Amino acid sequence: MINGKSVIAIIPARGGSKGLPGKNIKALCGRPLIAWSIEAGLGSQYIDEVMVTTDSEEIADIARMFGASVPFIRPPELASDIATSFDAIKHAIDFYENELSKKFDYIVLLEPTSPLREKDDIDRMIEKIISMENQFDAIVSLGEVHEHPSIMKKIIDNKIEPYCKELVMVTRRQDNNIAYFPYGVAYIVKTKTLLEEKSFYPQRTTYRIIKRYQCHEIDDIYDFLAIENIMKYEWEIK
Repeated sequence: MINGKSVIAIIPARGGSKGLPGKNIKALCGRPLIAWSIEAGLGSQYIDEVMVTTDSEEIADIARMFGASVPFIRPPELASDIATSFDAIKHAIDFYENELSKKFDYIVLLEPTSPLREKDDIDRMIEKIISMENQFDAIVSLGEVHEHPSIMKKIIDNKIEPYCKELVMVTRRQDNNIAYFPYGVAYIVKTKTLLEEKSFYPQRTTYRIIKRYQCHEIDDIYDFLAIENIMKYEWEIK
């Protein structure tokens, strides 16, 4: 809790994954991938509860082992390829309110596929959004994009064309206006706003800039191998 505001961290973890089967519990530097997000949430001085929403009993057991709450198994229809993160989070919010009589002022979304969090990232983001709660309803983690949108291409009728014709490509990368991508270190939003706008990017959203090495997410085995080696290099994990 911070300034009288209650905070819950929600970690969504489906059992199915086409890009990298079993990725949420795949061993990353000696512990299941999901454990890194659980431990990051538990390490926050402001988060009141860390919970995992999953459709997998195996993931649920591992999540509990590392200290997360798993008060339900997510219904299959909320764990399909077409189900959204919002669907899963809303289900969790409704469960806590209706079944456990618990309400939280802020939701912290921690994606297991973004384990490269520094110890103070979450708390600094919570502090910022709380200190600016009259101006903003959410905060997201942003990383600078090094493959700038102005150089990206699309293929039409066997011909290469600019992906965004309205963007002027310059010769030197550093001359471009900086572009950012919302990497999943954390998304923090007022519960009321999330339910109203159904988005982790509501109209009034601010940001925290993350470091270059944190700008990675796990979608396939190549991402996984890259992040594992980044962890070993940056955090001196043996």
